Amino acid sequence: MSRLPKADLPTEEPLILASQSPRRAQLLTAAGYEFRTQRASDEAECGICSRETAPELVARYAYRKAADIVSKNAIGLVLAADTVAACYGEILGKPYDVEHAESMLRRLSGRKHDVYTGICVWSIATRRCVVEVVRTKLFMQPLSETMLRDYLHSMLWDGKAGAFGYQDGNDWLEVLESGSESNVVGLPMERLSEIFSDFDNLSVAVQ
Repeated sequence: MSRLPKADLPTEEPLILASQSPRRAQLLTAAGYEFRTQRASDEAECGICSRETAPELVARYAYRKAADIVSKNAIGLVLAADTVAACYGEILGKPYDVEHAESMLRRLSGRKHDVYTGICVWSIATRRCVVEVVRTKLFMQPLSETMLRDYLHSMLWDGKAGAFGYQDGNDWLEVLESGSESNVVGLPMERLSEIFSDFDNLSVAVQ
């Protein structure tokens, strides 16, 4: 990935990443942000409405994760995110076992698909937040049986939406239309810096 953008935080509050995702933490660290992590409860990330689209899902999850952390802290600028892949209307979250991972990869092989990340930035001090969704279009080269077997055996798919990691150095993944590479990893750093810079104009009051 190219040099990651960084903006000044919109408040004087400490930044709290509502996630224990090492990939999101690595992106924030690489951009130069100081922060601490606090994992949201499992209840904040459960349930898919039958007619919910991928963008609606990640926006809801990001908001619920942030709200959970807000309820447990007296101060802080909370950053929460949720990422899924979507192919022909099917939402692909994190695989629960190797068979599930294989099914996802076979579905994506040789096809274009989308990666959506919902992000929520919530200031506890000002009681204002922003929720947005960023989409990146990808193309996955056709996977041979050997490529598929080797990747499944590597276990690099574990804990990753769509059962793949763009950051794993897979040359069979191509970002299309100048999309955000960091969004595919799990946090759209370009849009995040814009949200921080324009937070007062974008944010809405929360109850």
